[in-house]
Amino acid sequence: MTDIAEVSPPAHRPARSKRGEASRAALLAAAARVFAVSGYADANVNDIVDQAGMSVGSLYHHFSSKADIYIELFNDYQSRQQHRSARAYRAALAAGERDAARLFLAGTRAYLEGAWQDRHVARIFMPGGGPPGFDHLLRQQFRTWVANNTDGLGGRAEELGPTLLLILTAVSNEAGRDVAVQTSKARATAFIDEVLQYMSQLRPLPERQTRGRGPSGPVEIA
Repeated sequence: MTDIAEVSPPAHRPARSKRGEASRAALLAAAARVFAVSGYADANVNDIVDQAGMSVGSLYHHFSSKADIYIELFNDYQSRQQHRSARAYRAALAAGERDAARLFLAGTRAYLEGAWQDRHVARIFMPGGGPPGFDHLLRQQFRTWVANNTDGLGGRAEELGPTLLLILTAVSNEAGRDVAVQTSKARATAFIDEVLQYMSQLRPLPERQTRGRGPSGPVEIA
């Protein structure tokens, strides 16, 4: 069996030709459809190339294995989500927003709306599926999101504290999975609004209640 460590893409890939990018995109789109119907374990490389209208040789020119395709789909999805969140954060900042919690929620709304927009792909990446080691990659990605959220807020991250940022990121992560399985856009939108309403009520504990508990204590519902 191929382990995730063997197929994780390098930090930098050489530039591809436009034709190569188009072929890669077609294979990824076909793989997403096959994984969505069959699941990772039962997905077949021949089904992927048939869906893409390409050859097995073309697939192995771009990807080393079925696991490699799955991880590429995951990384592409995560990259889109990061860009959506960052754009929304920058837009809120440009509009004059300075409150750290509201800036975080602006990025979270974009993340959750992106989970609905890309729901057919997002549904593929539920815990328990994927190649061996994928759950470990999910945990790694969660830590990356926490770090990105902290870095993105810059000095404003101190307004929330590391514990609250961790909790808010965890809520966003889990809510994104639930958004992806909603049965309609109306249900997804209502769910997103409800999640953000609850998240907006989370505040750091007063300093006197966090003394002796490390740099940041637990949070309470205001």
